[in-house]
Amino acid sequence: MLFENMSMAFSAIRVNKMRSFLTMLGIIIGIGSVISIVSIGDTMRSLFADLYKDVGVTQAFLAIGYWVDDTRQSDYFTLDELERVKDVFGDQIAYIDSNMSTNGEAITKEVTVNFSFSGIDYNYIDVQPVNMVYGRYLNEGDVLGRKNNVVMDADSAMLLFGVENAVGKTFRTSLFGNVDEFTVVGVYKKEVNAFQALMMGGQSDRGSAFVPYTLLTWPNDYFYYLHVYAKEDVNLDEFFDQLIAYVANYKGREPEDMYLQTAMEEMTSVDTVMGGLSAAVGGIAAISLLVGGIGIMNIMLVSVTERTREIGIRKSLGAKTRDILVQFLTESAILSACGGVIGIIIGVGLVSLIGGAFGIGVVIRPSVVILAVTFSAVVGIFFGLYPASKAAKADPIDALRYE
Repeated sequence: MLFENMSMAFSAIRVNKMRSFLTMLGIIIGIGSVISIVSIGDTMRSLFADLYKDVGVTQAFLAIGYWVDDTRQSDYFTLDELERVKDVFGDQIAYIDSNMSTNGEAITKEVTVNFSFSGIDYNYIDVQPVNMVYGRYLNEGDVLGRKNNVVMDADSAMLLFGVENAVGKTFRTSLFGNVDEFTVVGVYKKEVNAFQALMMGGQSDRGSAFVPYTLLTWPNDYFYYLHVYAKEDVNLDEFFDQLIAYVANYKGREPEDMYLQTAMEEMTSVDTVMGGLSAAVGGIAAISLLVGGIGIMNIMLVSVTERTREIGIRKSLGAKTRDILVQFLTESAILSACGGVIGIIIGVGLVSLIGGAFGIGVVIRPSVVILAVTFSAVVGIFFGLYPASKAAKADPIDALRYE
C-alpha cells in the first residue's frame, strides 16, 4: 500500500511539474538557507578553533590587574623573577618569556621598511613551529650572548632585501634609541589558508622579525607581562590557579589583584558567540520553512478539490477513510521531502563552492542534513494533514456528483 501511495504521489507531481516545483520552492529555499548558514557557522567555528590552536591554546599572559589603583614598581617583573617562575613550575611550563616587542625602521642601502621586532627565547619554535627554509632558528647562544641576530619570515625578507634567501644579509635599526647592525640568520615560512591570511591582515607593507628577548629586556629592566605556554598534558585550570597564587604571594598581593588572559578563554568566548549567531540566523532562515509549509497546504487543498471525483470513485470501490488520508499525506510528505533534498543539494553545493574559492575545508555535519530532510518531511505531513483529512472525510455520493 505504501509503495502504491508513493507511486500515485509521484504521478501527481509529474502531471503538474511547474506547480509542484513552485510549491517546493519555499521548502528548497528554507532548507538550503538553514544548511548553508549552519554549515558556514560550523566552518567559521572550526577555523577560529584552528586559528587558536595555531596560536597555542595553552598560552597565557599574567600581569598585575589593570583595575588595581595602588600599583608599585615591584608589581612588575624582572628576568630574575622570570627565571624563578621557570624553576618553580618547570615541569608544567613549556615556554616562558617577557613578551617584549618594539617597532623600528629596518634600513639597508636600498630601502627603509617599518618592522615589528618580537623578543623570543631560543625554544619558542617548540610552541610555535615554523618551516625554516633558509638558515637556522635563534639558538641558546644568541639569547645568552645577546647577539644581534634575527629570524624573519619570507615575505618580510622579500620586502626588505628583494629575495627570500636573506641569510647573512644585514640591516640597521634602532632598538630603544640604540642604533645597531643586525644579521639575518634564518628565514621561515608558515603556511596559512585564506581565512588566516585575512585575519592577519593579508599582505602588509610592514615586516616582522624575531630577536633574542634579552635584547629587549635587560637584567635590571621591569616588564609588564609573563608570557607563558603550559605543557600539553597539564590541567590548565589548576596550573593557572597555582601560578596566580604563587606570583601574587611573591609580590605581596592577593590573587584577585592579578590579571590572567588565556587563549583558551578567548577561544571559548569566540566559539560561544559564533554558535549563538549561527543558531539565531539559522532560526530566522527556518521561518521560510513555515512559508513553504503553508504553500504545500494551499496546493494540497487545490489538489483535493481537483480530484474530488477521483476520491468519490475510490471510496465507492471500497477505499477506506484511512486509505484516502494516507494517500494525500504521502503526497504532501514526498512533495516536501523532495524540496528538502533539492535544498540540501543547493545548500551543500553553495557552501562547498565558497569553501573551495577560499581554499577552506568546510564543515557539513551529517546530523544537520538528516535533521533537515526529516524536518522537511514533517513539515509536509503537518501542513498536509488538514487537506488530507478534508479529502478523507468527503462523502462519496457528493464527490461523484462533483464536476
